[in-house]
Amino acid sequence: MSIKALTALDGRYNRITKPLGDFFSEWALLKYRTHVEIEWLIAMSKNPDIKEVRTFTTEEIQFLRNIVTNFSDASAERIKEIERTTNHDVKAVEYFLRETLSTSTLVDTIEFLHFSCTSEDINNLSYALMLKHGIQDVWLPAAQKLVGEVADRAESLKDIAMLAHTHGQPASPTTLGKELAVFVYRWNRQFKQINALEFLGKFNGAVGNFNAHQIAYPEISWGEVSQAFVEGLGLEYNPLTTQIESHDYMAEAFHAITRFNNILLDFDRDMWLYISLGYFKQKAIKGEVGSSTMPHKVNPIDFENSEANLGLSNALLDHLANKLPISRLQRDLSDSSAQRNIGTAIGHSYMALIYTSKGFTKTLENKAALEAHLVHAWEVVSEAVQTVMRKHGHTNPYDKLKEFTRGKTVGAAEMRTFIESIDLPEADKARLLALTPQKYIGIAVDLLKHIK
Repeated sequence: MSIKALTALDGRYNRITKPLGDFFSEWALLKYRTHVEIEWLIAMSKNPDIKEVRTFTTEEIQFLRNIVTNFSDASAERIKEIERTTNHDVKAVEYFLRETLSTSTLVDTIEFLHFSCTSEDINNLSYALMLKHGIQDVWLPAAQKLVGEVADRAESLKDIAMLAHTHGQPASPTTLGKELAVFVYRWNRQFKQINALEFLGKFNGAVGNFNAHQIAYPEISWGEVSQAFVEGLGLEYNPLTTQIESHDYMAEAFHAITRFNNILLDFDRDMWLYISLGYFKQKAIKGEVGSSTMPHKVNPIDFENSEANLGLSNALLDHLANKLPISRLQRDLSDSSAQRNIGTAIGHSYMALIYTSKGFTKTLENKAALEAHLVHAWEVVSEAVQTVMRKHGHTNPYDKLKEFTRGKTVGAAEMRTFIESIDLPEADKARLLALTPQKYIGIAVDLLKHIK
């Protein structure tokens, strides 16, 4: 980490985003490119139709794969040093491998490094693997951890009554747990779509037609060889492309994460408001300062930090989703520059997950405040009263309750006196008289079955 880092992700927040470096950094891109080049060389050695690449021994295959397993900062620096001469990042990886193999028993296979490949054959597979592994290994576990925390709290608070608000005004009561469960249900739907994402790859040469491949080995079914190679890397095969893989799957992935982000943003803002209303208290952490001048303050900074990062993430994801599927004819380099910011987009989302989780675990429900709001909100029971009156054929019950409650302070005694004055069957009247704002929660508790 450098104090002169241009982005907060690599500077101030490096300790949080560090796990993403294995998947979205320049170092990671060089490692994944090396991985693809090596696996293609191994694949050719196993193909009996490519006789010019002899079958490798078990030890030689292990030697090749160890180049990736042991890929280090020194490996990356050597590739960057070569690039300063080649001015071509993918070719620099090829030359690095030539150099590495030149002192091994595989020196006779050097000319088959990068065989029939265009740079995009290596790049598109590298980025697909980086995105797949980065999401599955780092982003998704953090998202699942947060959703699990919210789900657990929803269950524990499922019967804690809370005054709901619509348009910022008191509304029919709900429960704290049910309101949290709404977010869990929404996130779980997004998980289904994120887990179903396809990560595509192409491996078909300079303009997608296997031109060089077919000239060199006309007897080989190159579509089948390409498909087996791409799928062997753990990706879905795209058989029909230009020089570049079309990136539609990337747009799908970015849109899916954006949807998850938006639900998280909604959650952050609701938690902020619940804290403002006093429904949640924040734990005071010893040594922390809430304000430079007001000693009493415990600010909801974690939710605010998350909100800021979600805005940055969504802005980048939206740009990438709209930009990457569009290319001039076979390709232009704008996609290359854009893809280098995928990690930044995912990084800000990851930051948001970490901070929301941190903020949420520092909150405690404030039963006294929840109760106080309900005790002074007897007007919300008017919905129940007018609905029962409708059931029994009373004329304009809504207007009568509006006249009685709208813009007025109504207490328990006033509401019960009103109910007593209504001509209703004894069972319905008794049920209304027994009703309190705290008990007027419908089947909120039962609804939590939908997140189990």
